[in-house]
Amino acid sequence: MNKSRIEAAYQLAKEEYAELGVNTDAVLQKMNDVVVSLHCWQTDDVGGFETPDATLSGGGIQATGNYPGKARTIEQMRADLEKVLSLLPGKQRLNLHAIYGDFGGEFVDRDQIEVKHFQSWIDWCKVQGIGMDFNASCFSHPKAADGFTLSSKNEEIRKFWVEHVKRCRTISAEIGKQLGTPCVHNTWIPDGSKDTPIDRNGYRTLLKKSLDEAMAVDYPKEHMKDAVESKLFGIGAESMTVGSHDFYLGYAIKNNKLICLDNGHFHPTEQVGDKISACLQFIDELLLHLTRPVRWDSDHVVTLNEDLQLIASEIIRNNFLNRVNIGLDFFDASINRIGAYVIGTRAAQKAFMIAMLEPTARLIEMEEAGKNFERLAMLEELKTKPFSAVWDYYCLQAGVPVGTDYIAEIQQYEKEVLSGRW
Repeated sequence: MNKSRIEAAYQLAKEEYAELGVNTDAVLQKMNDVVVSLHCWQTDDVGGFETPDATLSGGGIQATGNYPGKARTIEQMRADLEKVLSLLPGKQRLNLHAIYGDFGGEFVDRDQIEVKHFQSWIDWCKVQGIGMDFNASCFSHPKAADGFTLSSKNEEIRKFWVEHVKRCRTISAEIGKQLGTPCVHNTWIPDGSKDTPIDRNGYRTLLKKSLDEAMAVDYPKEHMKDAVESKLFGIGAESMTVGSHDFYLGYAIKNNKLICLDNGHFHPTEQVGDKISACLQFIDELLLHLTRPVRWDSDHVVTLNEDLQLIASEIIRNNFLNRVNIGLDFFDASINRIGAYVIGTRAAQKAFMIAMLEPTARLIEMEEAGKNFERLAMLEELKTKPFSAVWDYYCLQAGVPVGTDYIAEIQQYEKEVLSGRW
């Protein structure tokens, strides 16, 4: 890292963007409003700590790869997360699934979890100075083996999962209360059918009933917010997913909940960026799960591509940052897991910075004047503007590795820490 070179490059970029009417110093300040919730499950391939050496199974999701260094204990996971946080500029949160409780070596079934099982995570977040989000874990469990949880026609199983979600919401409210920032609780279920079902309506009627029961208690919004997440299909649920986008969008609008838009949960030709302004006409807030689907919801590490850029641009162009909760959702076990975090988070942050470096007002003027050639020309020229100089300066100011310098840091961590794990 050459500090003087980075500073000089930034000054040149600052002047170039100023010619377009963009204040890069203001952009650097605005980046503080971009808070990314880091999904804990990237550290251990969605295993959790319910049982020794737990592994993901069932529920239409799958982690592939067996790269050395998987976190197998809470201590290892927290060490990995702390390393990740040290390599990122900007602000982050923790996103925790219910299967990651601090159970003290005892088996606690999911309809029995309490705040005490997550108190050490709350305390860890206090030390890190970050907020925390939470998720009910309606998968990888014997009572999810037949592919149905909240929409199960087995009343005992349905009630089990209703109780689980109830408890997760109670825990979320306490998390938000203790940390002083609202905890977003997200409900996603894998329920669906491998082959064509007859009674689609019956399952969806049960899901609505279960959600109504699970969310009957209202908690202060300054403590917790409810989100519901749809999916197009999953492994073993190719023909019908009970919790479709249409179902959850209707539920969110009717009940004033957040809709979670995961950009891997739609048809490959759909653009989640286009859905943001549509959904926010009718709901107060939404939750994003940023991932990179390859042909289907394969949860690849987020990279700076056009789909991600449209999402970020739509949020920034419309001043939606205070109405959008940004989270990541990918789990790649084929590469260094710390590296996956850093690449994915930085890609998301870069997309938002690029959006902020756009002369939006000027582009809208062109659009409304019918100057579509000029608008397209400006958008094309923006692609080669010196964004990287602004990004490098942002990292320098934050005291984190600039450019590719984080690669060596992660390699060293792998050599000193990850390589010693069994």
